[in-house]
Amino acid sequence: MAAGSFEGQYVWHPAADDRQLARACIDVKAGRYLSAHDALKDARDDFEVRAHRSLVLASEAADSDLAERWLSEEPSAEAALLWARVAMLRALRMADAHDRRAGTLVGIARSACDRAAQMLPEDPTPWVAQLALAHLRRPRDPAPQGLLTAPPGPWYLFAHILRLAPWHREAHHRFLAFYFARRGGSASARWDVAQFLSHRAPPSSPLRLLPLVALVEDHDASALLADRTWEQPQWVATATGSYNNWFPQAADYRFTPVLDLAYLAHALYMAKREFEAREVFTAMGPYASRMPWSAFGEPAEQLTRARRSCGLPIPSAA
Repeated sequence: MAAGSFEGQYVWHPAADDRQLARACIDVKAGRYLSAHDALKDARDDFEVRAHRSLVLASEAADSDLAERWLSEEPSAEAALLWARVAMLRALRMADAHDRRAGTLVGIARSACDRAAQMLPEDPTPWVAQLALAHLRRPRDPAPQGLLTAPPGPWYLFAHILRLAPWHREAHHRFLAFYFARRGGSASARWDVAQFLSHRAPPSSPLRLLPLVALVEDHDASALLADRTWEQPQWVATATGSYNNWFPQAADYRFTPVLDLAYLAHALYMAKREFEAREVFTAMGPYASRMPWSAFGEPAEQLTRARRSCGLPIPSAA
């Protein structure tokens, strides 16, 4: 199904319209890794796609022994990367569950990331996986100049990633997540980092959406007039700025940037900019992501409410 069309149902799978990735996910679920190898190797010229594909494939492989078996049978940079991503996800899950085995799994994940980085040094993805684990050990590197609160954090690791890929999307989101409240971060640091990272990015970059990500993360439904926050001038300006400067370029992406479009559509909808939100929803077609909608309730219900408000088709059963 093509983005820009809607045939009556949402498509929640993170592969979206990346057909090669979708086929590889099916094979991984069936215990086969050849198509995963091809999907990752074909993305060596686009580390944004490589990062996304490796994360989606790892989510499919994390509950099986496929990654370990692939690395044992046919060791390659692609096998090492999938293993690093799988080890990362397992460690994060155990840590979130407060499982006593988490420390051991974190050590395994770091070793896996080191191995993947050695096999393809120009790839930032293994370092991004390391960054995802950073909140478990809370590094306190000094912040660079330009931040009002100078929050310590994994700045040295982040700087290394930026030397490889200055505008790496996942790296910026992982770094911001280090300061989320559920990760032990403070509100002042979170907002300082979100503004700093977004302002250093070009106006046409999806990284300009980072403050909107922080806004969703901090949403408190019990607060007075909480849903009116997005109508404040600063947030309207943030959303419309990305709509004017980044959104026109989204059509040129190799694959639909579903999550970034979802944050933009949500912000425009909450800001009562239904005309602009309608255009973003239309560009997404049937593809949907659980965030940011899950921060406000059941994702499908929230998405359907927003689409209906914008005069767009909704699932027939909704």
